[in-house]
Amino acid sequence: MQIYHGLQTETLIQHARVVMTDLIKYLLYTDIGTALNNAALLGYRVLLALELFRVHGMKKFRTENGQREQIPNPLGLPDKLNTMVATFSDTVVPFLLMIGIGTRFILLPVIGVTSIGYFVVHQKDSIEIRDVPYMYSISFIFIWILGAGKYSVDYYLFNYLSGG
Repeated sequence: MQIYHGLQTETLIQHARVVMTDLIKYLLYTDIGTALNNAALLGYRVLLALELFRVHGMKKFRTENGQREQIPNPLGLPDKLNTMVATFSDTVVPFLLMIGIGTRFILLPVIGVTSIGYFVVHQKDSIEIRDVPYMYSISFIFIWILGAGKYSVDYYLFNYLSGG
């Protein structure tokens, strides 16, 4: 066995496993109380995800006047990366959010895209235009803070990892 600053390698590996398991549990954990609260969060999550996909995700699949949707790139990212993040956020994330799998993790790109829309892309637009990315950002941050709730894959993964 190798020794690292007085600790055995096996001890370090065990400690790393515990830390990773605790981190995963934290990302999956949700306790919002009653069944009514959990049902309301499920409804909110599903309706918000459906709206994101219906309004923004569907644009990624259709063309208007022979042109695909122009995705703004205010940060100057490589075009493929920018398109990939925006498309993933509007097409894949809504379905993952509906079933509540990896909720806090998968919401990060959506929060990034909607916040950039609010603070950068629509910075000089009227409040009526800026209202949409603002409401999406606030809504997704709200779910990110609360987690997916009891009616989600996250809840069952948390219980499995907790030995319950």
